[in-house]
Amino acid sequence: MKKKAANDPIATNRQQLIDILLHKSALKQDIADDLELVFDQLRQLIEQEFVVLKQVVTDERVRLFIKDRGDHEFHVYIGSDVLVFNLHHNVFRLPDSNPLWGTAYFKANPNNGYFGTIHIYNFLAESLQQNRLDDMGNLIARIFVNHERHFFIEGKGSLGYTFSDPQHMLLSEQLLQLIAQMAFAYALQFDLYIPPFDYMDNVSVGQIFMMGEQLKLKTAKRLGFKMSSDDTDFS
Repeated sequence: MKKKAANDPIATNRQQLIDILLHKSALKQDIADDLELVFDQLRQLIEQEFVVLKQVVTDERVRLFIKDRGDHEFHVYIGSDVLVFNLHHNVFRLPDSNPLWGTAYFKANPNNGYFGTIHIYNFLAESLQQNRLDDMGNLIARIFVNHERHFFIEGKGSLGYTFSDPQHMLLSEQLLQLIAQMAFAYALQFDLYIPPFDYMDNVSVGQIFMMGEQLKLKTAKRLGFKMSSDDTDFS
């Protein structure tokens, strides 16, 4: 009977499915569950940071507040900007071609190569407050966290190169607070550029009618501020 079972493709396939469910699927769920805790902690730390900032920045016109959008997204209004923190629902595996697989940490345990992701987007605050749906936002960072809370960041400016070694980067409360501060600083240092005159010379009747309530002309921060082909390839 044992020999027959060993040669049974149905039993073999079932065992493979069981192994996947017990190991890989459970691993992904563990990562997703833990990342929710990280996400909540990040929000709390930002709230604490704003308490400190408000003691010095007392001008009520300067935005310093958070808006929650469900369990997996919150909007951080800071000055004329808003940073959208979004928790991705899926867990990703590093591509086989990624050089991180050649490091000792990832060679030791393939499970270390699975990551949950937090995205950070930057918009103009008025774009969201006035529902200017045509305004452009920018992805400024992606935070990748694995089952041991080793992490790295793919992002703009110092966010990208400061946290690029997951083998030695272990997420902590202090590092989460630092990441938030660096994201704030990066967003705030970029100002609106005056758009070219030719870009603004054609305006529809509908846009003119709407100007009294909210200007519908597309607005964005400086060109080239998106993560695109000039960024380091994740793969």
